[in-house]
Amino acid sequence: MRDMANSITIKRDYSLREHNTFGLDVKAKQFINYNTIDELVEVLASLKGKEQRILHIGGGSNLLFTQDFEGTILHSGIKFIEYVSREDHEVVIRVGAGVKWDDLCAEMARCNYYGCENLSYIPGEVGASAIQNIGAYGVEVESIIQQVETIEASTGKPRVFHHTECGYGYRDSIFKHRLQGQYIVTAVVYRLSPIPIVHLDYGQLQQLRSHAGTPTAQEIRDAVIAIRQSKLPEPDELGSAGSFFKNPVVPAKVFRQIATTYGDVPHYVISEDEIKIPAAWLIDQCGWKGKSHGGAAVYEKQPLILVNKDHATPTDIIKLATLIEQSVLEKFNIHLSPEVNYI
Repeated sequence: MRDMANSITIKRDYSLREHNTFGLDVKAKQFINYNTIDELVEVLASLKGKEQRILHIGGGSNLLFTQDFEGTILHSGIKFIEYVSREDHEVVIRVGAGVKWDDLCAEMARCNYYGCENLSYIPGEVGASAIQNIGAYGVEVESIIQQVETIEASTGKPRVFHHTECGYGYRDSIFKHRLQGQYIVTAVVYRLSPIPIVHLDYGQLQQLRSHAGTPTAQEIRDAVIAIRQSKLPEPDELGSAGSFFKNPVVPAKVFRQIATTYGDVPHYVISEDEIKIPAAWLIDQCGWKGKSHGGAAVYEKQPLILVNKDHATPTDIIKLATLIEQSVLEKFNIHLSPEVNYI
């Protein structure tokens, strides 16, 4: 039903099954979708002073709802892609927070603008990309973000965060910690390149180096999609939240200790003192690939993915994740941290 302005939709006791990629059938006490900044400000004003929890979500691809949400879920329908400038050396675009991330990647690849092709096929929406600092295949989105446009939740006032203010780190930003819940992203400004700037150091992407000439953004996107489809389940076929754990960064001393037993341990050198080890490899070495707990399971093709195999409950997924963490800690003395946000 529509309770406020014409395009503000309010639903009560609303199933969030279609709004979390795990496909968990949890409910929100209230769900509000808005389509403009003015509508967002109106919604925030209507909620002000009410003692209830408020959570803003995107595509629900990085969330694990642990139970029904006794509050209000907000969702953005702000969808646009506009060109701020197009020069010989750079292209600047401004994108609404509600645009699907992969739709943006597809459009930029079609235009042969480089910058987000390695991040193709990541589920979710543009607003969440700036909060989560999504990354894949050697690229993090912060490398192309120029600024993030927001509305302050408590006042309804706009604020623009320059890239340098966002506190970006590995799957991290200021919006996930110090400013968590305080600002709602309405648009993100990205800087892309019409000049080929490629990142082909990751695994199977290295095959493109033998390509006759520099690969196009579309060719890189196609390769990334093929890799992801070979390793990751389609959310509409098998619910998941993508990579469940972060790849741990460990002291070089810890890595050397592991390498004495596992000489082929995959790794990425961060610095002389820090080494990143794939969480998938650690989990696989603990024998978890394909194993289940209740309705939850470790995906048989990629142990970093936990899936809703058979009507899993939030408790099933949480317990499975905990068991995996304990195994890795016992075997390697490494703490795994969830990339997924528990709600």
